[in-house]
Amino acid sequence: MRHNNKNKILKRKRNPRRSLLRGLMNSIIIYGEIETTLAKARFLKPGIERLISVSRVSSLENRRKTARVVSKPAVKKLFDILGPRYKDRKGGYTRIIKLSPRKSDNSETALIKFV
Repeated sequence: MRHNNKNKILKRKRNPRRSLLRGLMNSIIIYGEIETTLAKARFLKPGIERLISVSRVSSLENRRKTARVVSKPAVKKLFDILGPRYKDRKGGYTRIIKLSPRKSDNSETALIKFV
């Protein structure tokens, strides 16, 4: 039974879902904003906020913890640029802006970017 199991599935098995999350995290860290579906943006938001909260304190342990999830250039940008930028902010590092539906399949799209 599925009682009290609120994880987002996104119609994928566990490993493809994890790699999708890693790819989205890398993209938003490197480019600053990405346009994706609304469901994927909502799926990405808690993960990226956790990474930024960890990157606010620069330590070897935190760098290794984030390196397990994102690529080396993304880790560098997290700790050199994004961590110090949000040093005094307690949370709410990203913003989701709804966009018009996609023409091909009419799915809801959204822009997720850093505040």
